[in-house]
Amino acid sequence: MNIQWYPGHMTKTKRMITDSLKLCDVVCEVLDSRIPISSRNPDMDKLAGSKSRVIVLNKSDMADDRHNDAWVKYYEDKGFYVVKADSKSGSGIRQVKDVVNKACEAKRQRDQRKGILNRPLRAMVAGIPNVGKSTFINSLAGKASAKTGNKPGVTRGKQWIKLGNNIELLDTPGLLWPKFTDIETGLKLAFIGSISDDIINTTELALELIFTVSKNYPDAFDQRYGIGEIKEIDKIENAVQLLEQIAEKRGCLKKGGGPDKDRAALILLDDFRNCRLGRITLEYPE
Repeated sequence: MNIQWYPGHMTKTKRMITDSLKLCDVVCEVLDSRIPISSRNPDMDKLAGSKSRVIVLNKSDMADDRHNDAWVKYYEDKGFYVVKADSKSGSGIRQVKDVVNKACEAKRQRDQRKGILNRPLRAMVAGIPNVGKSTFINSLAGKASAKTGNKPGVTRGKQWIKLGNNIELLDTPGLLWPKFTDIETGLKLAFIGSISDDIINTTELALELIFTVSKNYPDAFDQRYGIGEIKEIDKIENAVQLLEQIAEKRGCLKKGGGPDKDRAALILLDDFRNCRLGRITLEYPE
């Protein structure tokens, strides 16, 4: 299952981000903690240039806690400032302002030497669709400043949000890159909802999710659906059988009484995206 998706507005978004970076002191890049590599736009390093960089490992409450700290170290070792955050509960949000100030300390000192005092720091919040940028901003601002939604493409224009007198945030639309270099990246982005379900065969995607999750979390399906213990899925027939079991357990039946795999697939994807399968990480540091 090969997935490629680059909506027309992405080109305009990339231009807007490039132009807006000239106004910003630091880039806060929001990632999904479940896939901290695949949810990172590889173009961002080139776009940001020499700007100070902060990595926000968002949705850390949905990722396996055994791996969250390893990802913090991974990005810190690469020279980024890093914060683990759960934007919905507010966990880690207080640290963000401190980290942004720390990342911009050299810039602030240069301004002071030039006689520029008390100028607010400007931070661009960037990331791919559906990693929770707007929820992150709203949590940071303490109010509903940015539009939110559990699907890609909710934020379509840039908007400035003030955090007191010291920091101004620039919310930007989600930006994907034109072509995924490997199939696994596209699949993982589709799993978390960064790719529109409208262009995907969701039943095939659910089968791929079963393959992927079963490698390290085979108990997740039994704990959620009560289907009994399973081993790692290595054949398409086994994945189909498991999806049929989920359909039966959830009462997804066709008129003739057979399992409705299409409906079960939507349930499975929604359960994964909302952490009902448990805390799952799909990528691990090198």
